[in-house]
Amino acid sequence: MITLYDCASAPSPRRARIFLAEKGVAYETVQVDLRNSEQLSSAYQTINLQRTVPALRTEEGGVLSDNAAITAYLEALYPQPALLGTTPNEKAQIASWNWRVEFEGLLAVAEALRNSAPSMANRALPGPVDYPQIAQLAQRGLARVQQFLVMLNEHLAERHFIAADSFSVADITAIVAVDFARIVKIKPGEHHPHLLRWRAAMMLRPSMSL
Repeated sequence: MITLYDCASAPSPRRARIFLAEKGVAYETVQVDLRNSEQLSSAYQTINLQRTVPALRTEEGGVLSDNAAITAYLEALYPQPALLGTTPNEKAQIASWNWRVEFEGLLAVAEALRNSAPSMANRALPGPVDYPQIAQLAQRGLARVQQFLVMLNEHLAERHFIAADSFSVADITAIVAVDFARIVKIKPGEHHPHLLRWRAAMMLRPSMSL
C-alpha cells in the first residue's frame, strides 16, 4: 500500500488527500508535525530531501516529493476517473489552469502568510534553507490574493469547473487555495457570486471534507 506523508492542517497535503479520495485509492498516512518543525528533522530528510509535505511512498518503494509528481503518478496508475484530462486540448487546459491557480492563488496566500506570521520568522520559504521575512512581500501577497478571487469569480461566470468541462485537478488546487486564503483573513463574499456558487457545488463532493 502507498504511504502519504501528511499534515492535517496544511494546504499542500490536502491537495494530495483530495486527489487520492477522488481516485478511490487506499493509502496509509504518516503525520508530519509542521508546528514543531518535524519536516526539518534528519529523520524526515531521509524520506524527502526537500523537507516538505506532502510526500508519497509508492508501491514500488520510491518517494515522490511534491504534488506535481504525486498527481502524475496516481493518474498514470489509476487513469479513471481522469483528473488531468483525456484529450490533448483538455490536458493542456487543465495543466494551464492548475498552474495558474497555484501561482496566483496558493503561492500568493503563502507569500502573505510566511512573510507576516511570527511563527514563521526566518521561514519565509518552505524547504531546508532559512529565509527572512519581507514585510512588503506580505502586503503584495494580500493584494495578489484579492485579485485572485476577482479573477476566479469572473472566470467562473459561465462555467461549472475551473478547466475543461469536468472536475479536474485544477478544481482541487483552486478549492484548496480559496479555503487557504482564510488564514490571511480573505474569503469570497457577496461580490464573488460565481465563485461562491462553484465552491458550494465543490463542497458537495465527499473528498472536499478531507
